[in-house]
Amino acid sequence: MYFDGYDNIFLIYHSTRAAGSILAMLHITLRQLKVFESVARNLSFSRAAEELYLTQPAVSMQIKQLEDNINLPLFEQLGRKVYLTDAGRELYHYSRIISQQLADMELALDELKGLDRGKLTISVVSTANYFAPHLLAKFCQRYSGITVSLNVANRETVLKHLADNVTDLAIMGLPPDGLDIATESFMENPLVVIAPPTHPLCALRHIPVKRLEQETFLVREPGSGTRSAMERFFSEHHISINKSMETDTNEAIKQAVQAGMGLGIMSLHTAELELETKRLQILDVQDFPIMRHWHVVHRKNKRLSSAAHAFREFLLKEAPGLMPA
Repeated sequence: MYFDGYDNIFLIYHSTRAAGSILAMLHITLRQLKVFESVARNLSFSRAAEELYLTQPAVSMQIKQLEDNINLPLFEQLGRKVYLTDAGRELYHYSRIISQQLADMELALDELKGLDRGKLTISVVSTANYFAPHLLAKFCQRYSGITVSLNVANRETVLKHLADNVTDLAIMGLPPDGLDIATESFMENPLVVIAPPTHPLCALRHIPVKRLEQETFLVREPGSGTRSAMERFFSEHHISINKSMETDTNEAIKQAVQAGMGLGIMSLHTAELELETKRLQILDVQDFPIMRHWHVVHRKNKRLSSAAHAFREFLLKEAPGLMPA
């Protein structure tokens, strides 16, 4: 059966209106429900406050008013951790349904407006943040009416954004198998070995991979896509490396490598500025670079907005040609 945008709005309107009537009977506001959903999803008042651009006291006040209205506790705190009560789990289930209905209504309205207006929420892994703003700027120049929200996080958090359906699209390396997501590669992501220009290996060519066992490496945290690719590569080559420092930022690795603390392995896109200014140098190591790809990812069967669909097509067709040479 086919429904056009008006039919979709009609159906969403009536289901949302019914939900709104129930909320009114319980004296619950949509604002309270939105705040509750964020706290319940994050199990943190402070993270919900950051997500909603509110103060933590404002979040706590909304939750207190909501609990007073329904006369049931929604959260309990044990130590420093927050947990949902039985009532909280029930309300969280229905709050997600209502939030999705409202999001669907907003999406249907945006589709009727076309690309003249609309919203786009993108989550990117921290390494991709070195090029994602450049591509988003090009996209927004073409579609000036679209408002973009960019979330930068580590790989695990981006996957959680996808699982919680709080982002339209995500940019990351190859996602793990077994998730209910659709993924397409749109650009190469070479991983290279970086060193300070004064390092003795900088003067050598065709360095055997085995030679890297004599060096110390600065690495990303466990769970990082770059860390996983590096460990997989060395395992396949039967090489054990020395690690002197773990960090969750590429900036820390670059600074530590420049300071002479060891070598690093990272995306070429991450180190372009330092390579251009000769603060870092790529080592000519055999079997490098490790060639990976960037992927644009979304939930399977997710109804993409016109803005999300346009950005996905933009990445697949134009992204490599728009990157700085």
